[in-house]
Amino acid sequence: MASSEKSTSKGQAWFCTTGLPSDIEIEVDDMTFHLHKFPLMSKSRKLHRLITEQETRSFSSVNPQTSTALTLVVAESDKKGKGHEIEDEEKEEEDEQEIEENGFPHIKLEDFPGSSESFEMVAKFCYGVKIDLSASSAVPLRCAAEHLEMTEEYSPDNLISKTERFLSHSVYKSLRESIKALQACESVSPLAESLGITEQCIESIVSRASSVDLSLFGWPVNDGGGGPDLSLIPGGASKSSKKQNRDNTNTELWFEDLAQLSLPIFRTVILSMRSEDLSSDVIESCLICYAKKHIPGILRSNRKPSSSSTAASENEQREILETITSNLPLDKSSISATTRFLFGLLRTAIILNASETCRDLLERKIGSQLERASLDDLLVPSYSYLNETLYDVDLVERILSHFLDSLEERSSTALVEADGRSPSLMLVWKLIDGFLAEIASDANLKSEKFYNLAISLPDQARLYDDGLYRAVDVYLKAHPWVSEEEKEKICGVMDCQKLTLEACTHAAQNERLPLRTVVQVLFFEQLQLRQAIAGTLLAAQSPSPSQSTEPRPSATRNLTIAEVVNGNETRGGEEVDPGKWKKTVRENQVLRLDMDTMRTRVHRLERECSNMKKVIAKIDKVGSPATTATDRPRSWSITKKFGCKFKTQVCDSQEATVVDHRSRRV
Repeated sequence: MASSEKSTSKGQAWFCTTGLPSDIEIEVDDMTFHLHKFPLMSKSRKLHRLITEQETRSFSSVNPQTSTALTLVVAESDKKGKGHEIEDEEKEEEDEQEIEENGFPHIKLEDFPGSSESFEMVAKFCYGVKIDLSASSAVPLRCAAEHLEMTEEYSPDNLISKTERFLSHSVYKSLRESIKALQACESVSPLAESLGITEQCIESIVSRASSVDLSLFGWPVNDGGGGPDLSLIPGGASKSSKKQNRDNTNTELWFEDLAQLSLPIFRTVILSMRSEDLSSDVIESCLICYAKKHIPGILRSNRKPSSSSTAASENEQREILETITSNLPLDKSSISATTRFLFGLLRTAIILNASETCRDLLERKIGSQLERASLDDLLVPSYSYLNETLYDVDLVERILSHFLDSLEERSSTALVEADGRSPSLMLVWKLIDGFLAEIASDANLKSEKFYNLAISLPDQARLYDDGLYRAVDVYLKAHPWVSEEEKEKICGVMDCQKLTLEACTHAAQNERLPLRTVVQVLFFEQLQLRQAIAGTLLAAQSPSPSQSTEPRPSATRNLTIAEVVNGNETRGGEEVDPGKWKKTVRENQVLRLDMDTMRTRVHRLERECSNMKKVIAKIDKVGSPATTATDRPRSWSITKKFGCKFKTQVCDSQEATVVDHRSRRV
């Protein structure tokens, strides 16, 4: 049997060229099928009933001389699948005229499951032609067979049993095929759900997705894509490598297939995954892939406008985003690239004006894994006209607060170093200092915001404050109009004891810093130099390895300090090379000269302060009446303003303590 299509006045036509003239027309959508009664009636109880009813009406016609048959137009419902009605009189007259012209009945099937493509396969099956089934075609064909009542009881080896066997043996046993079948259920959704096809597809997807090990694959969440390159390993380019690449490709494809589903069905799949306690990594990977497919511009590396005419509208994107956010697992993800994706979702949520609940969930999720973020992730532009700054500083402050809260919750089980520092906290320290240096140049950044973010981290988070000093220096350079009081408050976020010698040297010559900060820096710089000199002297005076096999612990420790200052790295228990003694003595002399230079600079500053004090006192004496014995000296306020008493003991290396004016979160 062969079929051909040709255009008619009513659209396309499908003919069965068996050598016998067709004796019935069946119209489905815009396609008219010219068929024979017997093959259809032998397989479909519904068609048998409709044709029989039509023939009965044809013979009982009131005017049999002018019409050979009546046309029965059947308006079929999706839910009931039964029942018929005769169209209005005008339509009936047109059909009767058509019957007079053609000489055979015409049946119209409205809202047929799977449209004309499915009925074409039904017609081929009725004529005994072999049909090729796939996951996409089997579902609408199964619904069409149910609609036409092509049961096993009516005819052996009928279409319902044939499609059921195919679904059970070829579709439900494959993850990708189950996803394709589920996508096909969308066009015949009510009937597919009533037949249980949708539920079986979802159960198959969930059960087979639970066996996927995402740790073997780089996709879909890693931007680089692909799995590990085994060809770089000796013997790695083998059958196992080819098998893993093939599995990797299959994993990519089923994620992409899942992203093709409509949002309602995709939501149902995700809820089923969560109810079955599926791996959170698998769920997150599904959500990430779906978001990348339907929400453009989530990742900054892919912000080209979508050329597809079916791109989701703004409201649809908002609905997709809120659905994805609400289904994200709250626990910390083991997928490192998820953090960048979450920041992309957060930026999109702000642009689309998503709900507060949606944005708060994203901020908390990001805060739980902030140590995996990069500086580029934190640079979220201020999309609201209420924010004057270029980047959203309040957002970063909230995320940091969530991170510290989550850090406290898992502190009992988290990995902590011997000094009490958490590795995650140390990573976030560098991240926040980098962010402060980046936003410090913003002319609209208020000193209060800069200060609050700088002190948000606890004291033990920073090993050294060089990054914080850099941010402070950039801020003072970009905001020369700030008052001395604000400068002192901003500089108070630093701990001068945590500055390295390089930072101390730079700060001592920095004219932008207030005088009080410079004095503190000079003091601690002098103290570090003296400690380094003392360590070098002790190391130089210690016996050589030939004289003693066990160097004194104190000498070894002080030598390490000196070498660190000079840029060399040694282990604490290593023996000292005798060939370094001469070099060490020369370095000791250089340190002595640096010490003298530093002492000279400190004395010069003290003299300048003393001269300022005398000039101020003279001005007060000339411009104001003499003070009484009970009056407080005017110079006291000036001394308080500069934060020091202009005594040489302040910069003395023997000073035991220095007042810390900072206020931090502990």
